[in-house]
Amino acid sequence: MKILVTGGAGFIGCNFVRHVLRQRPEDEVVVLDKLTYAGRLENLEEVMAGITFVKGDICDGAVVKDVMDGCSSVVNFAAESHVDRSITSPEDFVRTDVLGVFTLLEEARRRDIDKFVQISTDEVYGSTASGSFSEADILDPSSPYSASKAGGELLARSYVKTYGLDVVVTRSSNNYGPFQYPEKLIPVLVIKALGGQPLPIYGRGTNVRDWLHVEDNCRAIDLVLEKGAPGDIVNIGSGNEVSNIEVARRILQHMGKPESFISYVDDRPGHDFRYSLHWERIREMGWEPSIDFDKGLKATVDWYVENEGWWKPIV
Repeated sequence: MKILVTGGAGFIGCNFVRHVLRQRPEDEVVVLDKLTYAGRLENLEEVMAGITFVKGDICDGAVVKDVMDGCSSVVNFAAESHVDRSITSPEDFVRTDVLGVFTLLEEARRRDIDKFVQISTDEVYGSTASGSFSEADILDPSSPYSASKAGGELLARSYVKTYGLDVVVTRSSNNYGPFQYPEKLIPVLVIKALGGQPLPIYGRGTNVRDWLHVEDNCRAIDLVLEKGAPGDIVNIGSGNEVSNIEVARRILQHMGKPESFISYVDDRPGHDFRYSLHWERIREMGWEPSIDFDKGLKATVDWYVENEGWWKPIV
């Protein structure tokens, strides 16, 4: 099988490429990435010999046409993905997360691609104080980021009904793990703690996220690639609902640092309070999360401690 992985030099994308090469070394993997600030060639350094890498933009139809040649499947990780950046530069998010998806879909339609997996997010549902979102719930995004992701996946799903393209959408909860760009909560806190700096926590830190290790998410996405039916929407959660302040405390505990490092800062606009997913559908496909949050968090902290050469040039 020849798979096109767009955004494959980013956090989840590079971990997915590693997963595929471990599970099916006979597969041909093509990675397309624009190499913006969060897509780094260093993330693929260990696997470059096993892939074909192309630097390019998913909004560029000519590039997309070339890289999709001969591919049977497309897994689209390419996206602008940081909520804070979407508040200050929403146009970048609309361009990549909607127009980019359209460009990929059009080429996939022309080639009658066997399977197109659109990677979305639990943030498209918005916030909930209680209960959990199922795949059938109404979308209520709160930020330009989540709205652009909702737009991209709705467009992708329309290609199932209009053109008969085999499209599947995954909506995962908050990922963590190695190679995550240090603008997201966990790497920010670890790096701040390493430098003896205050750990910035929005508001009072009571916002709750369901933390999913990136390797568990990659296993689930690969299963959806194999078993997902046209038009399927698949939530991927883990049951690790932890508040931001508790994440900060656990990181400090793992690192042997005092809680006095925590510093509360003004909350960001439209900050969703809690995300929570029902994920029976992926469980019925045969998937369960395998990485305990405390063990996964400690391993992630250790990865950043041991890989200063990866993150220090960025920060």
